[in-house]
Amino acid sequence: MLSARSIQRFARATRQFSTDASQFPVNKQKFIPSAGTYPHGFYAGGSHCGVKKASKPDLAVLLSDRPTTASAVFTTNQFCAAPVQFDKALLNKIRNSTTALPSGLVDAEAMAKAGSKLVAAFDKQQKQEASVGGEALVMSTGVIGQRLPIDKICEGVGNQEVGATHEDWMRAAIAHMTTDTFPKLLSRTVESSNAGTFRLAGITKGAGMIHPNMATLLGTVCTDAAITQAMLDKALAYAVARSFNAISIDGDMSTNDTIAVLANGASGAPMISDANSPAFEEFQAELTTFMAELASLVVRDGEGATKFITIEVNGAQSFEDAKKVASTIATSSLVKTAFYGQDANWGRILCAVGYAGVPLDTGAVDMTILPGDGSAPLELVKSGEPQLPVDEARAAEILKLEDVTVKVELNLGSETARMYTCDLSHDYVSINADYRS
Repeated sequence: MLSARSIQRFARATRQFSTDASQFPVNKQKFIPSAGTYPHGFYAGGSHCGVKKASKPDLAVLLSDRPTTASAVFTTNQFCAAPVQFDKALLNKIRNSTTALPSGLVDAEAMAKAGSKLVAAFDKQQKQEASVGGEALVMSTGVIGQRLPIDKICEGVGNQEVGATHEDWMRAAIAHMTTDTFPKLLSRTVESSNAGTFRLAGITKGAGMIHPNMATLLGTVCTDAAITQAMLDKALAYAVARSFNAISIDGDMSTNDTIAVLANGASGAPMISDANSPAFEEFQAELTTFMAELASLVVRDGEGATKFITIEVNGAQSFEDAKKVASTIATSSLVKTAFYGQDANWGRILCAVGYAGVPLDTGAVDMTILPGDGSAPLELVKSGEPQLPVDEARAAEILKLEDVTVKVELNLGSETARMYTCDLSHDYVSINADYRS
């Protein structure tokens, strides 16, 4: 593995910017890491290239010093953006040469070529053999339908500094931000009994236009675990259903949504190649937990949000049924506004359970709200009957907290699902009414 010191010299006039957490809102600083452990063989960087005004960071690069296995999930919006089309084709090896490409695909191709040149320059500077293909995935976000300044982006990629330190990863995370109020970066070292020791690092962005349907927003997870393509695809499909496909802020799904996982095998751990092996089960479980925590950071930054709400549905006949009930509650505007108003209007939640489209025994449903501070929960419904009179004083105490969990027991089976959402405030309307201003 290359040393952090040597890689820090791979720079070409990149303008640095502060990574100090104090520049972000006080109530969000607790979610910003001050240190991290990052996967071997991966390097990160962020800079300003001219997409945003006032020299704000707007370009992020993640780079592996060796070939990687890559898997991704994308928006199912039929008006998918050019980077999504480009990445899908690249991962599926179905790119076709044509005489005339739409302008968005021309730009995506140009970004990818700039990334490939950066890899080649990186390898040359480190006196390594050229990377196999040097292919690059591209992601972008912004006002839908407006073309990005591709010349500035390509120049910025060519001048990008990358490194292996926490500061380098923080710069990449900050450069991801648009309407985000804080950078979303997570890392950890996993020591498992069967999959060996490997590291995970993830960056995501998003605060609005967030809703699950085959991935949301933009995000990348890098790992130095060794895993085959088929196993990575399988692990990501499982993990994303329980993480990035389990969050909702406003019920709107973007045209650019992409979540990618890159594995370069630099850990030296054994190759994971069998879906029935304990090693795969451990890797999949660790990836799922990690991605759920990373996705939760998006909800905590929901535009105008004041609360982080976990919806947990237990006792369903299938995971799909549990997920459907949880999603219906999480996307109810009436439920979300009740949380913003700190109103224990349990009827809105029970109503959402009832119209979720899942067969129920209404006389078996229980519902409880749990405070994030670990204090006593408040039971609202037992065996389909409201627990009257509601302890309004205790409900008010719980709903004043930032973290609240709604637990619904269907008592029909053994399957469980969670959704992560936030409240809906006046500020959400203000932010999105002025989005292009």
